[in-house]
Amino acid sequence: MNEYTEDHARSGIDTELPAIEVWPNQFRGYEITIEMPEFTSICPKTQLPDFGKVTIHYLPDKVCLELKALKYYILGYRNLGIFYENAINRILRDVVAACDPVWVVVRGEFTVRGGMNSTIEARYPVKSE
Repeated sequence: MNEYTEDHARSGIDTELPAIEVWPNQFRGYEITIEMPEFTSICPKTQLPDFGKVTIHYLPDKVCLELKALKYYILGYRNLGIFYENAINRILRDVVAACDPVWVVVRGEFTVRGGMNSTIEARYPVKSE
């Protein structure tokens, strides 16, 4: 059986994607939830497509995510070989870099494959234990 390699594991983590743009926030103390029910990417080992719903839930600070740019950023994953666990963590990293929110949770709910579905959740700041 072919083993998963470090190349598989690192695939897509640093690939250039469209920029996530922002706009100046005019209010404070409200939450934003963005649902993207048609997320797709490619398994870096099998080259089979992964399908899922990605949700970004955040408390903006000085800027908010611009939705059209976010859409193009997410579409950048469509043909990208990346494990969905890494995709969710990368989305979190890129959202934090773009808008420096007070907090954010990125959740990926991936469709059934082989009789199992997976949900991955990443957050900033990291929950203390």
